[in-house]
Amino acid sequence: MSNRRNYTLLPSLPPGPSSASLIPHTPSLPDEGLHARPSHSRTNTAFAIEDMGNDDDIAQVDVYRADPDVEGIGYAVGDLDGKTALEAKTAVISRALDETGMGRYQWCIFFLCGFGYALDLMWAQAFSLVTPRIQQELGVPDEQYGDIFSVFSAGLTVGAFTWGILVDIIGRRWAFNLTVGIVAVFGMILGALDSWQGICAVVFFVGFGLGGNIPIDATIVLEFLPNDRRYLLAALSVFQPIGVIITSLISWGLVPNFACDTGLPACSSLRHSPTPVNSSTCCTRGSNAGWRYALYTLGGLSVMAFFARFFLFTFYESPKFLISKGRDAEACEVIRCVAQVNGRESSIDEGELEEIDRRFAEVERASRISGGGSRMSKTSRMSKGSRMSREGSRMSREGSRLSKGATEGEDGVGGEEKARRIKVPAMGGHLQMLFSSPAMVRLTLLTWVCYAADYWGFVIAGNFLPKFLADRGAADNVSTAVTYRNYIIIAVVGVPGVLLGTALIEIPYIGRKWAMVGSSALMGASLFLYAVITTPAASVGFNAMEYFFQSTFNAVLYGWTPEAFPAQVRGSACGLASFWGRLSSIVAPLVAARLGSSMGVLYLAGGGVFLSTLCALFLPETKGGEVL
Repeated sequence: MSNRRNYTLLPSLPPGPSSASLIPHTPSLPDEGLHARPSHSRTNTAFAIEDMGNDDDIAQVDVYRADPDVEGIGYAVGDLDGKTALEAKTAVISRALDETGMGRYQWCIFFLCGFGYALDLMWAQAFSLVTPRIQQELGVPDEQYGDIFSVFSAGLTVGAFTWGILVDIIGRRWAFNLTVGIVAVFGMILGALDSWQGICAVVFFVGFGLGGNIPIDATIVLEFLPNDRRYLLAALSVFQPIGVIITSLISWGLVPNFACDTGLPACSSLRHSPTPVNSSTCCTRGSNAGWRYALYTLGGLSVMAFFARFFLFTFYESPKFLISKGRDAEACEVIRCVAQVNGRESSIDEGELEEIDRRFAEVERASRISGGGSRMSKTSRMSKGSRMSREGSRMSREGSRLSKGATEGEDGVGGEEKARRIKVPAMGGHLQMLFSSPAMVRLTLLTWVCYAADYWGFVIAGNFLPKFLADRGAADNVSTAVTYRNYIIIAVVGVPGVLLGTALIEIPYIGRKWAMVGSSALMGASLFLYAVITTPAASVGFNAMEYFFQSTFNAVLYGWTPEAFPAQVRGSACGLASFWGRLSSIVAPLVAARLGSSMGVLYLAGGGVFLSTLCALFLPETKGGEVL
């Protein structure tokens, strides 16, 4: 018997705004609210239900078993025991994505999102390297020198919060393009500015665009990866040290070679002086163009990233996001498009998803008629993961019925069901799911604290350790070439650090959880060991050690976070975690600056990282689990 069914699809919209594509043309996706209907009915299915005791007395289906003779895509619906409707549909989508394989589409997503990861640290490193030259040319007072880093951090913080929430509302596709687009536009402007205030204002918007990169890109990669390739989510972090290396090489070649003499004052200081203004008497724009060339180059790379995302690649909305919004037919069509790009055929059938909705609705109605249904045995109760996503599943089910715009009576659900629909949640209302149960509250808060403590530690280390070394005289008379060489050496060490994290998460009995515990503990220990440093060589060595374990820890943490949360709030969960981390990175240097002693700052940084270790001990393991 054939696995495929015939459908009549209503008029469709094109899959993306691009006119050219790295991937072959694929069928258009149906517009929101349009859906396909199966040409024949399904056989009856047995259910077991549990009254969850909610205020609206809606029963929650716990077991969904399929007749073995039912036609479909061949997925064992009987394997969906203990799942909510949304979880059942997500399992079908996940297995359909596995069917498409790790093909051309997934690799394009991986490298395009990896480019986004690289941009995050490319710009951060650039501001560290070019700001001294900007200060000299524009005559920026020492007390205002740190403004550029403050506004950049503020932009990152606001961006992480804003884009993290928006990606679960407007979708992955718009956020995927807009974040890099903002960086490209404002990044190209930076090199042309002559005002310190103007530079700081534009830097804020660069940070705003970059702030959404990591949470959004990690979410997108996860939602298209086959289950057996989820380790690539941790490997995505390898692009961050590569970004540092690229910026260091660009700056090394441009900034010192096109810079005025370090002893020259800003030309603005000679306005009321009889001394002539030229490149021999002050630092002019023409003689100090290296930092502008470097920023133009990074801006150009950002434009290339946007061009590749928007014009050369057709990005299809995440099927798991579409499922969470009740847009089942579109989710199935996306999977068919992805399969076609990969040179495969998908047997995904939206009839499977409609059947799940219909059967769950029938059980809810039967439960109400019978006075709430029967209580399930303890062995059949919902799993903890199902309880955690119960509220989101209910919202998704109701959203599915509302978005289809067709009468449910045709599928066997009468007017009584339509009369009891839940109101569509207001914008941002989906965030309630992060606190919908004790388990979700615990997961959310532990994740937030883990991110905040992690950023606290490595930001203090990055800002203060070089200063302490200089105060001790360990970094005296270091040439520019040696300085850039050291940046590159330390950044290169981050690459094997990420690869170690990628390998550890796949080892039995280690997984994500213990990889995070071990790497964060070693990162904290390396900060404490900094107290014994007295030479430049030791400085580079311990910097490399700290960055190695920092790269390992962050690779696993950034990969674990989207796995731990369901699709309805995945982007928001990642964005809010990043928000608390970015906010911590603003506060931490202010607190550290008031401690005075180097030992106190070292303990402050290491203590923060050890708090991350403590939180990681109580985080759930996601290895081998199903991604909702």
